Amino acid sequence: MTALVLRHDGPGTVTVPGPRRRLIGLVVALAALLVLLALSVMIGSTAIAPSVVWDALFHPSDDIDQFAIRDYRLPRTVVGLVVGAALGLSGALIQALTRNPLADPGILGVHAGASFAVTVAVGVLGVRDIGGYMWFAFAGALVVTITVLGLGSTRRGQSPVVLVLAGVCVGAVLGGAREALQLTDPDAFDALRSWNAGSVVGRPLDLVWPILPFFAVALVLAFAVSGPLNAMALGDELALAQGVRLVRTRVFAIVALTLLAGGATAIAGPIGFVGLMIPHVARWIVGPHQRWIFAYSVLLAPILLLASDILGRVVMHPSEIPVGVVTAFVGAPVLIVLVRRTKASGL
Repeated sequence: MTALVLRHDGPGTVTVPGPRRRLIGLVVALAALLVLLALSVMIGSTAIAPSVVWDALFHPSDDIDQFAIRDYRLPRTVVGLVVGAALGLSGALIQALTRNPLADPGILGVHAGASFAVTVAVGVLGVRDIGGYMWFAFAGALVVTITVLGLGSTRRGQSPVVLVLAGVCVGAVLGGAREALQLTDPDAFDALRSWNAGSVVGRPLDLVWPILPFFAVALVLAFAVSGPLNAMALGDELALAQGVRLVRTRVFAIVALTLLAGGATAIAGPIGFVGLMIPHVARWIVGPHQRWIFAYSVLLAPILLLASDILGRVVMHPSEIPVGVVTAFVGAPVLIVLVRRTKASGL
């Protein structure tokens, strides 16, 4: 069988694809990602022949075009790949954890917490090395995540609407505090201007390597709790009846979410809506199975981020639009559609 009947929903029947079609989908997504990785290296403000790109990667020389490929476009592409995967997986995690399809590290204020903490570290404390301020990003993301989850809890459990409102409010307060802090000394915070817009431009690979081990830990934790999160989607009581350890699952999910969202923000700044859109796309493809949703999110989110970055390079050539601005233009209409859906209150 290539499809499995999941449930009846009104006059129609909802089906999810079987393992074979899911694997084929993963292969197609991987192929699309490889194409976009190649395009990201090849497309820029200056046209460079594919043969020069090949030589820059495998036969390096001191040619100026090769220098642009190795020191500018290649790091930008790797940052887009890593940050995109982290944002997609963090969005899938937070939606599964809160059982809220409107949840997203940006909407729930996680990015704002990490951004505010990094702003304090860089502008006030003078921290310049990512090995120093990434800890501030992790701490800010963790504090805001716990705060929003606490504010969004009611006697009947977590309310999706209250959760979103709490995240928006906390994010607005921290965003305003960050802006006010930057206005006190514009020169000291000038280096954060591009970072605040959410960008993968000018990020050397030295920014990525220190955070990769944390992303690896988060990836392991996320897939470790994918099964329990499937059970928790049916409710805490049913999950307990199936032997799920709720506290441990939530702790692992929050740790993974903190590492992913905090690390991505430390590298590229606050990039919104990627974690909101991609889990929905993955869910439409594979159904409500978290392990498959996580796997698809890891591949589809870099596709969206790299495509947005490429679009930002060409739409106003020779100027560029930061990728965070492009994803906001794409994500805002998606958010409106999701809010207006009658079944947007839960997963």
